[in-house]
Amino acid sequence: MATDPRTTHDSDDAQDQASEDAIRQPEDVAPDTADAESGEARRVDESGSTEPMPDVEGRPSPKSALIYNPTKVDGDALREQVAAAAKDAGWSEPLFYETTVDDLGDDVTRQALSEGVDAVLVAGGDGTVRAVSEAMTGKDVPLTIVPSGTGNLLARNLRLPLDDPAAMIAATFDGDTVAIDVGLASLRRPTGETDEHAFVVMGGMGLDAAMIANTSSDLKKKVGWVAYVDGAARSIAQAKPFPVVYQVPKHRMHRADVQSVLFANCGSLQAGLELIPEASITDGELDVAILQPRSALGWLLVWRRLAWDNSVLRKFRAGRRILSLRTADNSVRYSRGAGIDLAAQEAHPVQLDGDEFGEATRIAVRVVAGGLTLAIPRGHSISGV
Repeated sequence: MATDPRTTHDSDDAQDQASEDAIRQPEDVAPDTADAESGEARRVDESGSTEPMPDVEGRPSPKSALIYNPTKVDGDALREQVAAAAKDAGWSEPLFYETTVDDLGDDVTRQALSEGVDAVLVAGGDGTVRAVSEAMTGKDVPLTIVPSGTGNLLARNLRLPLDDPAAMIAATFDGDTVAIDVGLASLRRPTGETDEHAFVVMGGMGLDAAMIANTSSDLKKKVGWVAYVDGAARSIAQAKPFPVVYQVPKHRMHRADVQSVLFANCGSLQAGLELIPEASITDGELDVAILQPRSALGWLLVWRRLAWDNSVLRKFRAGRRILSLRTADNSVRYSRGAGIDLAAQEAHPVQLDGDEFGEATRIAVRVVAGGLTLAIPRGHSISGV
């Protein structure tokens, strides 16, 4: 049967009109993009390069990671604080990592960095801060220290608020940043093997490390840093000087019988003691203290140097004048440079930021100038440290 052309034409017009009036689904429409473009929401920077557009529907947005020692902090409360601060700042849900006996924080920090986090917070003792700092050295990611534990030596030296965790957490998302130096110590073991570790406060070989080894962990939990007094008393009673050869870069080599050799990134200890009052954490150098008392009187001179000369007299003009007129003693000798190479005839205990690191016969120490970026409260000054 023949078809009426007018009927066919009218039918086509009706179908076209129906097609125009139809409600289409997104998948019915071909993407209007150039070759190799995904069609996803994008934004461009000033150079025209594309970058992800953050929003709450799963696209990338800034992300932080909290690494904490569950024996030092209230993990539940701290996680809640960090999550709330991140949400208020428009950041993604934070990542949370707990340290363990086998992982002091360096491994989980590397995991967090592999996730592409934009900031890291650490809460724990000096050992936890040291381990996390080691993994973050040389990375362009800021680290926030939430003071915890008994020492807080790095936070003390930077004059950060020790009893205001909220202020430090807020600094992660709306604070300033500052670059500080990091020390790296390569330890040669009695077996001939070597391993390298970072420190941010100070390290040492000899009596200081023995003191830490002799400090009761149970007593430390009960009375804090005062427990080190007990460890020091037990260590000094059996301490004997030992021969070392050491050299600071651009200085001549020395041989000495010492009780301890300390290499410091910053110089303040607990209880207001100033081991090295002129040490700076941003000068690209390490300060070295050689403790070499030869008698009980020598130990009194060491104590006078730390507790009175450095911690009191040097703070006043009149006190500094008194020190300039006093006859020098060799109970404590100081040096400064980009590191130190230290060798002993026998293996001796080593400590880094207050943690035991076994025994070594040689230590090669160097500084990474500005190797660690820290987040600090907005407007906080670290001038003079």
